[in-house]
Amino acid sequence: MPEILFNAFSFIQKKLKQNGFDYANANITIPKDHTVFDLIHSLELNKDDVEAVFINGKASTFDYIIQDNDRVALIPPGTPGPHRLLLGIRGK
Repeated sequence: MPEILFNAFSFIQKKLKQNGFDYANANITIPKDHTVFDLIHSLELNKDDVEAVFINGKASTFDYIIQDNDRVALIPPGTPGPHRLLLGIRGK
């Protein structure tokens, strides 16, 4: 089963802490063929809690199939405007 390095930011950290999940440089083992959507669900988060995902430092899609040794970061809604373009967050 794939193992990833996981990070979450801002208020997502608070939700994960309340649910008993690690959120900073956490090594997480996930099922094979797990997507970002699946990861969000397994962490007891709602899709609305996450606006963007970064895989290995680059903005990615929620249907991306997470690979072994990927670095995954979840970004909440509300990232300030100027940073959105630089980070590669599209839409909204």
